[in-house]
Amino acid sequence: MKLSVWTYEGPPHVGAMRVATGMEGLHYVLHAPQGDTYADLLFTMIERRGKRPPVTYTTFQSRDLGADTADLFRRACQDAVARFRPEALIVGASCTAELIQDDPGGMAESMDLGVPVIPLELPSYQRKENFGADETFYQIVRTLAEPMERTARVTCNLLGPTGLGFRHRDDVAEITGLLADMGIEVNVTAPMGARPADIKRMGAAHFNVLLYPETGEAAARWCEKTLGQPYTKTVPIGVGATRHFIAEVLALAPEAQAPSEAGLRLPWYSASVDSTYLTGKRVFLFGDATHVIAAARIARDEMGFEVCGMGCYNREFARPLRQAAKEYGVEALITDDYLDVERAIEAAAPEMILGTQMERHIGKRLGIPCAVISAPVHVQDYPARYSPQMGFEGANVIFDTWVHPLVMGLEEHLLHMFRDDFEFHDGAGPSHHGGAATPRPTSQGAVEEEAPDQVRGTASSDALVWLADAERELKKIPFFVRGKARRNTEAFAAGRGQTEISIDTLYEAKAHYAR
Repeated sequence: MKLSVWTYEGPPHVGAMRVATGMEGLHYVLHAPQGDTYADLLFTMIERRGKRPPVTYTTFQSRDLGADTADLFRRACQDAVARFRPEALIVGASCTAELIQDDPGGMAESMDLGVPVIPLELPSYQRKENFGADETFYQIVRTLAEPMERTARVTCNLLGPTGLGFRHRDDVAEITGLLADMGIEVNVTAPMGARPADIKRMGAAHFNVLLYPETGEAAARWCEKTLGQPYTKTVPIGVGATRHFIAEVLALAPEAQAPSEAGLRLPWYSASVDSTYLTGKRVFLFGDATHVIAAARIARDEMGFEVCGMGCYNREFARPLRQAAKEYGVEALITDDYLDVERAIEAAAPEMILGTQMERHIGKRLGIPCAVISAPVHVQDYPARYSPQMGFEGANVIFDTWVHPLVMGLEEHLLHMFRDDFEFHDGAGPSHHGGAATPRPTSQGAVEEEAPDQVRGTASSDALVWLADAERELKKIPFFVRGKARRNTEAFAAGRGQTEISIDTLYEAKAHYAR
């Protein structure tokens, strides 16, 4: 079994927990050993929720394996119902507890708990977190939702938002406002914010809006087939996608009206003089398939970037991702190994990364600016402010989020360009403390700083030595391609059997790789 420091998705029971945590009046009894109870900390520590998730663990230990762990599970179910009085109960096993084959679903269904019990069969060793969320929500909808008369006014359900989702809270608010502007009321938003009683009345809506296919598509398909509710296929991330989403909604509800675009700023900002230096920037995208596909469209069509690589970690969406990659002339990277992603980014040498928390770390190591576009994310991507990704305001937020790393990168590049200036050289104090700046010595005044004769190479081999003039010249290269220039030069020198890299070697390597 391959062990990893980082992982893009947790096991499927974490996905089930995301659904349970997003809902009200639902409780999750999880058959799990001591040590598998870490998952609920994700919600309080990373998403910063004000209360613990509605999850009861059996928390059996090694000594319990010789006794009746099934009875331990039964008592946990009874205690959870008595203490929390939920409207419905979902039950399942963690990846470790799955191995002891206690059948939590069968046991819970055989008990008279007085509330609907929804068993979860989540194959922990074949599937992962997003599948767990999608399957859990589907089972809840399948068990509780009922056919019923449609509402008098045109209404819809919003499907897919969960706990621990990337900007789900703000996306729901933005799309709810957008639909209200069109004259369409939201009947139920689920799973996040819904109760089991709300799931029962989902059938009253005229259609469904699928916000997150990774966590809501199975339920949307079931509603279309069983309740006769069509669902939207366009995820409204970006200006073009939002406009296509609006057109799709108008086709489903002809009496609705087009919303105002008064607050939309991305098109004008991205076409302004201040943004023209961003045109043609090469970007590499990685994350969940939905956000990557949407981001690629924004990058090329709305920001003027060039997509030099794209991929996703959720294999269930490999086919649409591969189709999208063909449109941009790149080969899709489908992997859940962050080391594969790092190698692909290093080879592509982009000027910016659009990715997850993992790619943020990769970007720091490679010296490449990164903006986060997809889960998994860390605490900084659950802001207190209103910061959606969807709709017209989401497009404005995306512009700021993507451009700021490049602007800061440009600032860093300018500081490197002027690093020999008396005010900005490494020995000077902060520029806003001008009096503390120390003059850069000049060749005439014998105060020229003596650079060491040799500087050790850091990228490929300690056997290679960078001479001072070559190291200084290397620092003039923009930071976002400097790493590649260093690696190419060292490979060129090593191939010729050289042990020292001079300024001539640097330019010879540049000419060699330019051919």
